Amino acid sequence: MSVHLFGIRHHGPGCARSLGEALRALQPDCILVEGPPEADALAGFAGHADLTPPVALLVYAPADPQRAVFYPFAEFSPEWQALRHAAEHGVDLRFCDLPQSQRFALRAAEIEARAQALRTQLPDEAEPDAAPDVDAAPEPAAPAPAGHDLHTDPLRWLAHAAGYGDTETWWDHLVEQRTDSLDLFAAIAEMMTALRDAAGPVTDQLEMKREAYMRTAIRQAVKEGRERIAVVCGAWHVPALAVLPSAKSDADLLRGLAREKVAATWVPWSHGRLTFASGYGAGVTAPGWYRHLWRHQDRAALHWLTEVATLLRRHDLDASSAHVIEAVRLAETLAALRERPRPGLDELMEAVRAVFCYDSDAPLQLIQRALLVDELLGSVPDDVPAVPLVQDVFAQQKRLRMAVRADATDLDLDLRQPAHLEKSVLLHRLALLGVHWGRRQTVRGKTGTFHELWRLAWEPEFAVDLIAASRWGGTLEAAAGSLAAERAAKAEGLPELTALMEVVLLADLREAVAPLMARIQDAGTQTADLGLLLSALPPLVNVLRYGSARKVDTASLSHVVDALATRACIALPYGVRGLADDAAAELLTRIIAADQALRLLQDEAHQAAWFGALGTAAVSDVAHPMLSGRCARILTEHGEWSAERAAQQLALHCSYGVPSLAAAQWLEGFLQGSGALLAHSDTLWDIVNGWLLALPPDTFTELLPLLRRTVATFSAPERRELGERAAHAGGAVTIAPQAAVTVDPVRAQRVLPILHTLLAPRVQPSQETVHEE
Repeated sequence: MSVHLFGIRHHGPGCARSLGEALRALQPDCILVEGPPEADALAGFAGHADLTPPVALLVYAPADPQRAVFYPFAEFSPEWQALRHAAEHGVDLRFCDLPQSQRFALRAAEIEARAQALRTQLPDEAEPDAAPDVDAAPEPAAPAPAGHDLHTDPLRWLAHAAGYGDTETWWDHLVEQRTDSLDLFAAIAEMMTALRDAAGPVTDQLEMKREAYMRTAIRQAVKEGRERIAVVCGAWHVPALAVLPSAKSDADLLRGLAREKVAATWVPWSHGRLTFASGYGAGVTAPGWYRHLWRHQDRAALHWLTEVATLLRRHDLDASSAHVIEAVRLAETLAALRERPRPGLDELMEAVRAVFCYDSDAPLQLIQRALLVDELLGSVPDDVPAVPLVQDVFAQQKRLRMAVRADATDLDLDLRQPAHLEKSVLLHRLALLGVHWGRRQTVRGKTGTFHELWRLAWEPEFAVDLIAASRWGGTLEAAAGSLAAERAAKAEGLPELTALMEVVLLADLREAVAPLMARIQDAGTQTADLGLLLSALPPLVNVLRYGSARKVDTASLSHVVDALATRACIALPYGVRGLADDAAAELLTRIIAADQALRLLQDEAHQAAWFGALGTAAVSDVAHPMLSGRCARILTEHGEWSAERAAQQLALHCSYGVPSLAAAQWLEGFLQGSGALLAHSDTLWDIVNGWLLALPPDTFTELLPLLRRTVATFSAPERRELGERAAHAGGAVTIAPQAAVTVDPVRAQRVLPILHTLLAPRVQPSQETVHEE
């Protein structure tokens, strides 16, 4: 019987390569891997052809799926190579870390203890003299224990002693780029033993329990009569497992630990989640580089720089074979100057920056994203145990041929096509459950409600969100419908209900429409607030617009829109009165949105009632000036008011009897968002210009921020045109007459047949005449 300890870094190609050679030489009959014992039954999937790393073991509490942990594995992870070896050679493999069922319970007890301590420290009623003295100097912090830094980053000291600025680069040169790998683990064990002797005994209770459980797992394998036991664990734990204390001492550490029910499964992972930048404590700086080292052990620098050149050429950047040769020479020279055996990532990136990027950061960002991180998403086979909702989502993704990728991809949908409509429904249902795999983008250059543009990017954490959402139902449709029904029952405001109606119809949850419609009708009849009525209109009008594209029956919904529009028109003249400036600004955005919605509705009766309400509010003396100005602006844009009538209202509000602040607010409401009316009307320009010139200097200075805020909403061409008008005397721009253009009748006649083909009315098929010979 023999026990062999292999101390590794959790994601390192050198360790993975060395471990693979060591396992092939040892031929163990039992492999113990640092990991959750709850996933022992899933270890055999490592030999499945469809389980492609990066992947992760997900361990979660079924009662509260948000309490979950991930154990990631990459292609170059030593633990993954141990799993593959066991699956290919039929070797018994077990995970030997402290079970997450106990760690969840420990974490819950710790959180409860902290909360209880906080409650006991805070008195129920603080006395006035018990308030903290904010002016008092803080007490000096207690010095950290001598071995603190060694426990938190034990390799940093060795890296500095070797002349490296960081642990990552030192470990990369010392271990990950090695080719002589058989003696690696003995050197790591000797190094870690010296470090732990210098650091002193471990005082962290969780670490002590973890190592006690690992030793217990080794004893169990020995008791079963295993002849060659391979233990794959983090390098820091090797000295604690090399010498086994009494079994009773480890049993005492583990006695009395509570347990919680947990479940485990495989989920896809990504290289981006393996980086330090993602917050992963055991992460690496450049997983793409480590994947490259794993696949190209020989002449890794040359292969890497060739990939850099290929990437740059793919993006139309200058990169030739001469660049590759020069970069290789520079990287090798830098490594020799630094007394390193071969070029590492630092030397290669410095050579790339000097040779390929001409000291520019833009190409480096491309290389960082595409090669250093190499955003890759793994895959999981369909027969991996999972909750029904997860299986249903994955099945729909596969049926609709929607690639699940970690990097962002655009998806352009035409809802007139059944397959595209199904994809849209899938994305909307996932969004309703909080799984934002796709995010809607603005559609440009296309008209109609049947176009949708999505940007897709799958996050590994979505697996946890789907498991958490499984309490609503076993299928995506059932879960989304149940969640929508509960949100409808709990919703209190009319805007919340109407927004939910839009989401429900986008997700094609037909069973939730009827009860939600009833709630909207009840809330609409009981709502008298103008802002709520106006906020409810845009989402419902959007539903009516895309109803035909999605084959949704919106007849009953149109009655609700009619009632809400009528109530909003009645309430508008009274709702704009007696408002503070902040409330008026908020109501202004709702009036603009409601006007756009009613314009899209294209109902003459509603538009007539809306224009009547706007006209009453525009001439009201008690309405807020900003709102009456916007009402006048809308009426002028729609042609309900002539330019002369708008000029009369402007002159009225800019007269001497009106306070300057009220006049500025009216102008803000009238002009906000577009200066076209002011730029193209000499009458309006003269009124505003005269009012500004007549302002006393102090008043002008006081109103200047408000005027600047209004003008800032104009587009750049509008501001330029207004500036040109103001630069001329009287504000009028004189346009030089252009020379008359001579028209050639012969050339003009050639265009007429083409114009006739394009613009002539088309004859309906039923009106065509068939001539038979």
